[in-house]
Amino acid sequence: MSILDISRPLRVGMAVWPDDTPYNLTKVMELVKGDSVNLTTLTMSAHTGSHIDAPLHFADGDTAVDSLNLEVYWGAVQVVTVTKSTGPLNPEDFGDYDLGYVRRLLVRSPASEIKHDVFPNAFVYPSPMLADYLGSHGIILYGSDGPSMDAEESKSLEGHHALHRNNIAILEWLDLSEVEDGVYELVALPLKIVGGDGSPVRAVLRTI
Repeated sequence: MSILDISRPLRVGMAVWPDDTPYNLTKVMELVKGDSVNLTTLTMSAHTGSHIDAPLHFADGDTAVDSLNLEVYWGAVQVVTVTKSTGPLNPEDFGDYDLGYVRRLLVRSPASEIKHDVFPNAFVYPSPMLADYLGSHGIILYGSDGPSMDAEESKSLEGHHALHRNNIAILEWLDLSEVEDGVYELVALPLKIVGGDGSPVRAVLRTI
């Protein structure tokens, strides 16, 4: 058994969504200055680094982070690779993969090779057709190494809504650069943020 950390590190200078809150860590107390402890304050968006989107993020009045079913974010997952680097993904982009092999899916793309301080100028995301296809195969979680389930310029967020319509949870901006295709155990639990629209996660895979 081994643990693979697929979380993007939280650090000053890391890439965030354009115009979103930059990540910052401020030292409030320091032992070297005579304080009793080291203490820091974090400033960041709920969608910083590897994170989940709650339905509330794109649908007013829908489920917030603290009401999510945690079972969705812990269990068997299949990692698959696509060579496409930009645009919507459709069922045919997955070739001979059996996407119904387990109920969670992580998609590795060329975005995993982009440095963590660079926001990708292009990335792949699920089309509504793919979301419907995955829903028909019993998928309950879709994760990727891209920062969104839709194109950067999208206002309608069709990918987000299509996944939600199919009861598929969203996990974004993973680092899958060191992960081979296969089946693993996934743990990517969100923080219990009351009324939250998203949450950073410490996402890991365990070989099984």
